[in-house]
Amino acid sequence: MRIASWNCNMAYRKKASQILPYKPDILVVPECESPERLRFNSSLPKAKDMKWYGDNATKGLGIFSYSEFRFELHPRYNPDYKYIIPLLVTGPVEFTLFAVWAMNDRVNREHRYIGQVWNSLIYYGPEVNGNVVWLGDFNSNAIWDHERRIANHSDVVDVLLKYQIESAYHHFYREKHGRELLPTFYMHRKIDKPYHIDYCFLSSKLLHSASNFTVGKYSDWIAYSDHVPIIVDLKIEL
Repeated sequence: MRIASWNCNMAYRKKASQILPYKPDILVVPECESPERLRFNSSLPKAKDMKWYGDNATKGLGIFSYSEFRFELHPRYNPDYKYIIPLLVTGPVEFTLFAVWAMNDRVNREHRYIGQVWNSLIYYGPEVNGNVVWLGDFNSNAIWDHERRIANHSDVVDVLLKYQIESAYHHFYREKHGRELLPTFYMHRKIDKPYHIDYCFLSSKLLHSASNFTVGKYSDWIAYSDHVPIIVDLKIEL
């Protein structure tokens, strides 16, 4: 099974041809336009299921299934955390997917970026059991832990760890949070402004089935987005 996330920097319909050759079974796409705007080349694989959430038709959060997985919005979904989307995933493997696009919040400072993830994690805490995936653009890293917020990146990592949910990247590459060697984001698309802010957190059973973790290369993706994709392979036969 292959899961992936790529913040496409808008206009996914024009860029899907870049990510779909990697054959993700499930793909999370922050900054994806609404379904009404999605018109793909007929040669591309068609999504078998899709969910989209957003207030702006040109820029929301898209979640796609390109295999036999189906999505259902979790009954405890709270629109206060509108870009942390809990989905019940059914199919060859059943799990709860939290699709993430951590954004700024001009109204509530405590909901900004990692604060939004923190608040949603506390709210959904009783639901984070069984097979769980947190996947997407967290807009966060331990290098910013010193900034004053309701909680910081390391707080989120620690709470997830209490639920036996860990970052697949850090598990696979044996690196510490804040010391990542492979960036997922280049501010203003500049190679000298790299950051690691996109993540896939997996519950214990899924984590131990992870066989590969790929981070896209700057040269391959910078023409399309300021983010590169993260791709996780799990030893689960579909």
